[in-house]
Amino acid sequence: MTVLLTRRSMVGRALAIGSTSLLTACNFDDLQHPDLADRVLRVMSRWNDRVQEALFDPTRLAPTYPASAITRPPRFNAYYDISDVRVVDGNAWRLDLFGAISEKRAWRLEDLRTLPQESQITRLICVEGWRVVGQWRGVPLGDFLRRIGADTRARYVAFRCADGYHSSIDMASALHPQTILALDFLDAPLTPAFGFPLRLRIPTKLGFKNPKSLTALGVTNEYPGGYWEDQGYNWFSGS
Repeated sequence: MTVLLTRRSMVGRALAIGSTSLLTACNFDDLQHPDLADRVLRVMSRWNDRVQEALFDPTRLAPTYPASAITRPPRFNAYYDISDVRVVDGNAWRLDLFGAISEKRAWRLEDLRTLPQESQITRLICVEGWRVVGQWRGVPLGDFLRRIGADTRARYVAFRCADGYHSSIDMASALHPQTILALDFLDAPLTPAFGFPLRLRIPTKLGFKNPKSLTALGVTNEYPGGYWEDQGYNWFSGS
């Protein structure tokens, strides 16, 4: 048995034991109390996050697909209806940088398009259970972080969006070779519904960890949370 399998087995067993101990600490009547039930679920969610982070392999790639597998028509997803999509002025748009970054100048859309880019056909999995396959092209986030002098020893990369959405990921996931700042979708520039002018595409996490219409990117050691994460969704949320 390899070290990796042993580690995963041990962590998985710890998860099962930890979850069981949390549940047995409360009887059924206790869990009818909303505040206590909420606290128990949040503790379990944080436990799940730690286990997922421990199991994450920064060298393991998410599955890729042939062009014939692309979902058509593509499926819109957001925390609002498609009629409420925020339209961003690409000429005025800037990507602001904050936190543990040495070169904090704002980036224009045309500046990002001059950088080396990579394309991928990968699957997006929604926390609701549905999944779609799409084609994205953009700048590898790890390359961009190194270019701007980000402290890649920091714990988190945070994102802010034009529509008020925000999210964050761990640094290991940010540096994963398939994590990109996407500029194109289906061989064309992103449309407003799919995140124009720039979105995070990270196929190793669930769909809500792929924020659209980015306006700011930061590097920090302070937990940044996120729109859904602050409402109880698992923060790590590996797919």
